[in-house]
Amino acid sequence: MTINVILMFTSRVFVNEPFALITTADLGTHKSLKGNSRALATVTAIIDGTGSVGAPTGPVLTGYISAISWDAVFYMLMTAAFISGLLLTKLIIAQVKAILFGSEDEVASSSSSPSPASRAPIDLLI
Repeated sequence: MTINVILMFTSRVFVNEPFALITTADLGTHKSLKGNSRALATVTAIIDGTGSVGAPTGPVLTGYISAISWDAVFYMLMTAAFISGLLLTKLIIAQVKAILFGSEDEVASSSSSPSPASRAPIDLLI
């Protein structure tokens, strides 16, 4: 029972946390949504609705694919995780650039920004 609780918590961290970061951190800071809480709520609702449609799709596919083999189920899950990673690649690259070079405005004009080696170590973490 204890191992199940630990595994469920671990899977929650890897599923829910990226979702929360994308909907709040990324969408909440987008320039087109500044000061418009209604637009932010609409975009968040669309993402939540898409997740609500996608949530039952996985188990249905698992039921059909498990009739073929359980190996195919895990290949389906690996493929879904790979596609999710590809879709998040642009966001990850932007976040890493922002950490290394400063804000997104500074990333665009990286010639004027200081090199990461000349910045204080705490600046790289924030």
